Amino acid sequence: MDVLKRVPVREQEPAVRAKNFEEVCYGYNEEEAVAEASRCLNCKNAMCIKGCPVSINIPAFIEQVKNRNFEEAYQIISESSALPAVCGRVCPQESQCEGKCIRGFKGEPVAIGKLERFVADWARQNKIKPKKAESMNGHKVAVIGSGPAGLTCAGDLAKLGYDVTIYEALHAPGGVLVYGIPEFRLPKDEVVAEEVANVEALGVKIETNVVIGKSITIDELMEEEGYEAVFIGSGAGLPKFMGIPGEQANGVFSANEYLTRNNLMKAFKEGYETPISRGSKVVVVGGGNVAMDAARTALRLGAETHIVYRRSEEELPARVEEVHHAKEEGVIFDLLQNPTEILVDDKGWVKGIRIIKMELGEPDESGRRRPVEIPGSEYEIECDTVIMSLGTSPNPLISSTTKGLDTNKWKCIVAEEATGATSKEGVYAGGDAVTGAATVILAMGAGKAAAAGIHEFLSNK
Repeated sequence: MDVLKRVPVREQEPAVRAKNFEEVCYGYNEEEAVAEASRCLNCKNAMCIKGCPVSINIPAFIEQVKNRNFEEAYQIISESSALPAVCGRVCPQESQCEGKCIRGFKGEPVAIGKLERFVADWARQNKIKPKKAESMNGHKVAVIGSGPAGLTCAGDLAKLGYDVTIYEALHAPGGVLVYGIPEFRLPKDEVVAEEVANVEALGVKIETNVVIGKSITIDELMEEEGYEAVFIGSGAGLPKFMGIPGEQANGVFSANEYLTRNNLMKAFKEGYETPISRGSKVVVVGGGNVAMDAARTALRLGAETHIVYRRSEEELPARVEEVHHAKEEGVIFDLLQNPTEILVDDKGWVKGIRIIKMELGEPDESGRRRPVEIPGSEYEIECDTVIMSLGTSPNPLISSTTKGLDTNKWKCIVAEEATGATSKEGVYAGGDAVTGAATVILAMGAGKAAAAGIHEFLSNK
């Protein structure tokens, strides 16, 4: 075995998977996981832990995998993470734990994410659960939103003996894990539902179809329902658009709506009556992970699919793995190009999109070179569906119905990074509701920090 190279991961063939919604990656089997774990150097000053937003003891769990103590490996991970099967699939490990791995300096880093996925899947198949609190402490906490931030915060508090209830606006728990990430990357019944069930097994209660700010307010939760603290992990579900002509046409979706119809409302399955535009030619505007998800979903629904992005491939914000998979499956990348108008037929439906070519100028405040239009380079692409994947911002419903809760100019809730504390005593916030759209693992890190902040607040109180 070449210790400089990681054990390869088996995947569906691109031509096959481009026509189905089954999971792309098969993950490691037991022998592959043990072999990969044996590559870990078990560093004393483990930089991989510092690269993990929830500080999993990575060398310790990998050591247990190497020794085939898979249950112990799972319990080590569970001390820090409520969603290991999710994180093992969707975390950007290449820029976090694996990006810090010492093995990566003279070879390929240890496949930490794939090992985490293996352990979590093994635990699920063997019905192993995380350890719950031995006793309750008598304090009552409400969590708003059952996405990665809310589930993490609730799980950590439950382990400390808190009586925790999650309030979820949609009819199914999971937040972005169920409505935003496609089945072929993150199976809903097999993985997400089981991870949610593990949080419930810690004693957390989940109430769905409760819209905070309409069904009940945060002030009412605290003043009338007896909650001593509240965590807001409501995410960022309000889509952004470009403001170009034609965006109101039939056949224009936000990526959020398009993916929700497919993922949570099962539009891709035969027998479901959820309406969706099964376009013959789809243009996705944007270059992030959500754009890749939308494009790969449209491809599986039978469309010729293009991604239009105003910068070059080097500046694509999506994970390298997601871009690679999209290309393998046949998604067409139209880079250094930007829409100026959506063309509409006389019945109000999309018939095409007008594009202008771009070139890269000087770096902007983000450090990326600013795209500049090339005069006279406009042309048109025929299409019948356009999906805008330009990011999202928090829905202002919660902040507008809560007294004393400060927001910034982007309508994000203002909260301390270290503790999640907001301007309202006893109210904490984290994840996309605070930062705007970001990754699952960063939301989990925020939920973890807020759980510690709430614990300190109520302990002192």
